[in-house]
Amino acid sequence: MKKASWMFMALVLSAGFATADEKEGISLTVYPDFGVVHETRNVDIPADGKVTFADVAGKIDPTTVRFESLTDPEAKILEQNYQYDLVNPWRLLEKYLEKPISVRDDRQTYSGPLLSFSEEQLILKDKSGLVIIARSGVRNIRFGAMPEGLRIRPTLLWKMAAKKRGKHLTRVSYQTNGLTWYARYSLIMDRKDSNADLSGWVSVKNNSGKTYRNAKLKFVAGDICRISDPDEWGDDDNWGDDDDDDGDDMHEKAFFEYHMYTLQRPSTLADNEIKQLEMFTPARGIKVAKRYLYNPLGEIRVVLGELENRRTYGLANVSKKVNVFIEFTNSKKNKLGIPLPAGIVRVYKEDPDDKSLELVGEQRIDHTPTDEKLSLQVGSAFDVVGERRQTDFKTKTDLMLEGPYEHLLTETIEIKVRNRKRQDVTVRIKEPMYRYENWKITEESHPKKRVGKDGKLDSRTVAWDVPVKAGKEVVLTYTVRYMW
Repeated sequence: MKKASWMFMALVLSAGFATADEKEGISLTVYPDFGVVHETRNVDIPADGKVTFADVAGKIDPTTVRFESLTDPEAKILEQNYQYDLVNPWRLLEKYLEKPISVRDDRQTYSGPLLSFSEEQLILKDKSGLVIIARSGVRNIRFGAMPEGLRIRPTLLWKMAAKKRGKHLTRVSYQTNGLTWYARYSLIMDRKDSNADLSGWVSVKNNSGKTYRNAKLKFVAGDICRISDPDEWGDDDNWGDDDDDDGDDMHEKAFFEYHMYTLQRPSTLADNEIKQLEMFTPARGIKVAKRYLYNPLGEIRVVLGELENRRTYGLANVSKKVNVFIEFTNSKKNKLGIPLPAGIVRVYKEDPDDKSLELVGEQRIDHTPTDEKLSLQVGSAFDVVGERRQTDFKTKTDLMLEGPYEHLLTETIEIKVRNRKRQDVTVRIKEPMYRYENWKITEESHPKKRVGKDGKLDSRTVAWDVPVKAGKEVVLTYTVRYMW
């Protein structure tokens, strides 16, 4: 389990003082992989100061508990025990070893001390001696009182110091595993792929071992540092992607270096439940653009300062696929301008024949502030294909080259893009200069289509935006010179 960070302490210390109309209630602040429970509850502090605080989360981190009495600010916890040994048939049998129980099978009732048990049988000592009872025939088992140390639900036991005895209105905060949330988005494209509607949902999962009734819900988005301690109790959950609809708009605000989303009404989050909540009112008619990218070599690179002069380098595993991207700007001008938490964007398009929305791709996004651009790779084009080959390769040494260089390598590349669609497209062809850090393109077929500052995307990447008419093929060639 992971311990609470300074971030958690700042959060709980901001609780402040009681207001005159403060009532019992519960609120949750859910992070991507844990939660913080804030509960206002009436607690009875007796003369001996021993308090049982039951019905806490089953995956609570008891080291993060913070107590505050709104009735007596000087009241404090002197000692805390966390008891999580919960009642179940197996634990009852363990607790009753060498103690009397009563067992009824198909024929009769046996009573006596329990000597041993397993999944197949029970061994008792009754009046006549040892009795072995098959578990398959057992109809019921009767125990005496609840064994000491067993609990119906996880419980905190406190030894308290308080000047005022009796009922206190208290605030209790703690951190728990088993609570998590994530964002999911739906982007619905129009027929021309030029406009779209975007909706966003918070999916929150509760496996913390507690149901939170009529809770105030907050969700924090951001990359928060936490300490992992393998010696702590509990574990994290891996879980799927089920959905339950329960929509409502949320209030968003900046919070420290993160963003917080607050549901504007209470909601019940049951244990072992996934709930969906609307994050924002859907944005209608945002401007989008469909882009095609042919990047046949992927992210091939040579370590900076090293040379790769094999003729065959970069010729294997060349892709023919032209990737499709949907791009838009997250700005108010574009009818959006909402800080978008990390999550998955699913892109849909309407089938005009039956008006059904069909999935055309999905992509995971990182936390995206306002005024940033999103580029979603949704798939590969069926009717636009590429082809790349080397047409010339030469090396020379001991030449009088410019600067300190003594070696020269030239390579000529031919790239074809075929458009089998009925519409014209523009394809960005992206090429890494992957042999050495000192390079220069000496010849090219489409110099006016080169993009980027000074004709480069970065110091080792070039690209061309090449129009390809419907049913046609475009051939792009370039020669690059490497020197060392």
